[in-house]
Amino acid sequence: MKLSQFKFQLPKSKIAAEPVRWRDECKLMVLHKNSGEIEHRQFRDIIDYFGKGDTFVLNDTKVFPARLYGNKEKTGADIEVFLLRELNREQRLWDVVVDPARKIRIGNKLYFGDDESLVAEVIDNTTSRGRTLRFLYDGPYEEFKKALFSLGETPVPKFVKEKITPEDAVNYQTIFAKNEGAVAAPAAGLHFSRELFNRMILKDINKVFITEHMGVGYFRKVDVEDLSKHKMESERLIITPQAADEINAAKHAGHQILAVGVTVARGLETYVTTNDEVNAFDGWTNKFIFPPYRFAVPTALVSNFHMPCSTMLMSVAAFGGYENVMNCYATALEQDYRFGPYGDALLIV
Repeated sequence: MKLSQFKFQLPKSKIAAEPVRWRDECKLMVLHKNSGEIEHRQFRDIIDYFGKGDTFVLNDTKVFPARLYGNKEKTGADIEVFLLRELNREQRLWDVVVDPARKIRIGNKLYFGDDESLVAEVIDNTTSRGRTLRFLYDGPYEEFKKALFSLGETPVPKFVKEKITPEDAVNYQTIFAKNEGAVAAPAAGLHFSRELFNRMILKDINKVFITEHMGVGYFRKVDVEDLSKHKMESERLIITPQAADEINAAKHAGHQILAVGVTVARGLETYVTTNDEVNAFDGWTNKFIFPPYRFAVPTALVSNFHMPCSTMLMSVAAFGGYENVMNCYATALEQDYRFGPYGDALLIV
């Protein structure tokens, strides 16, 4: 498929700058992929489509305060640093994206905090925008990490909102976030509340957690028309043996497997056996799913409404069928659904 097939006009007003008051009360569009039928519900109704033994697979990654604002030595120029991942704990090395990139060279020092208490040195220039920073901090590691994160900001994407509030630290995190490492929230998981989890228990719907640390690759612009030539950035993926066993057991028993979000669908499809079973995995994935694609593991998918030409939209279209999903998006625009990580959701069954 071609990039241009995923273009549509999305007014800024359709992108949710704040979540709904209660996590599970956003709108939920339901697509029956075999018939193309569409229903309009609330997210809390998602369990109406599942029953005893069905399994929801969720991503328990935890977002950290990844966006830092600093100044360049000598010139004092304002610099935005986006932490991607820790490369070396002992040496305080971090893989980062800097903006504006043209102003930063190897050997430059960057200062963070009102008192410039945290200093970093640029030691590598790996891409046009990417850099490796060494933070110059002599204290214990935990003390350094606390200082670093105290200066960081919740990394809600700029296309959602420019000004981050203290509430975003809670809103842009799932209630089951556990394993720190993401710079973007698994948006579909944001809609789950403790009340909804309790109602799942009453219906004997199981939940299984995997970990995939979402990076900025999902938000990077696709710059090739031929999607087969697009390369996704790698993300850390962990599927424990227990999680794999539970998913496979549910699948063999004929139960539904709901992938809660595109990251989960991607994780489940990364390392599949010839018998369409999930394998335990601890490594990196750069799998890019776009139509046409045969899914081996999930039988259902729930995901937010995504941006035009985004890789997440392409993955959703691969699951629900291109024409079906693009029709859902046209309907969402007509029916005032909200787009983005704080927006509404689409369930495909």
